[in-house]
Amino acid sequence: MKIKSLLVLGGMVITLFGCGNPDDNSINIFSVEDDKQLGAQVNQEILSNPQEYPVLSESQYSAAYAYLNNIRNKILNAGEVYYKDEFVWEVRIIHDDNTLNAFCTPGGYIYVYTGLIKFLDSEHELAGVLGHEIAHADRRHTTDQLTKAYGLQLLLDVLLGGNQGTLTEIASGLTTLAFSRANETEADRYSVVYLCPTDYQADGAANFFENLVNAGGSSGTPVFLSTHPDPGNRVQNIQDVGVELGCGGTNIFDQEYQDFKNSLP
Repeated sequence: MKIKSLLVLGGMVITLFGCGNPDDNSINIFSVEDDKQLGAQVNQEILSNPQEYPVLSESQYSAAYAYLNNIRNKILNAGEVYYKDEFVWEVRIIHDDNTLNAFCTPGGYIYVYTGLIKFLDSEHELAGVLGHEIAHADRRHTTDQLTKAYGLQLLLDVLLGGNQGTLTEIASGLTTLAFSRANETEADRYSVVYLCPTDYQADGAANFFENLVNAGGSSGTPVFLSTHPDPGNRVQNIQDVGVELGCGGTNIFDQEYQDFKNSLP
């Protein structure tokens, strides 16, 4: 358990250096409850801006959401996601075929672009990407990076219900938030850790990197997977984790994945 300190601001107590993952050596200035509150605020900001984030209706595309939620559930129920029961882990689909991206807010609100879904070839690849994004929230990388990007005071203002402009900026910034090399490497590793107990091929994210490398990269390459370290190196690193952990699994959901893609607009 990490040492706690308290900051009293405007009559509200904010917990700093809160308890975190027992095998996580980083120090996050926000508590898990702060992650959840900030994530909920950012999620509401995203949903209130359909021009920038054209989220597909869950009722209209119920089959697509059921398919995506099933992948999420397999990952969460495998027993390796530390904040499985604390974070919401809601998944939303953004209708934008020109964007190869996915991102996750603090507290577990996951957004996946149709462009990324249609770029991928099979379910285990998407599972690997979702595992990567879940890891950023579960390892609490996002609030770490947001603090570095915006500063403690601005984030505290947002948590206290003020500074709407910063909240809007944070929502937009999550789509291109650049994590550190250590964060990206850890998220890559945990994408394998999360998938290893499932029936998925655990190194699914590596296949996506291979596709990027084979395509020679492009201006549409997603920030969350194209920044340092180099995609080519990450393929080998992810595969090495699968070997290290003795993961099995197979890629047996190709037809279902094609049906999923065909169900999207």
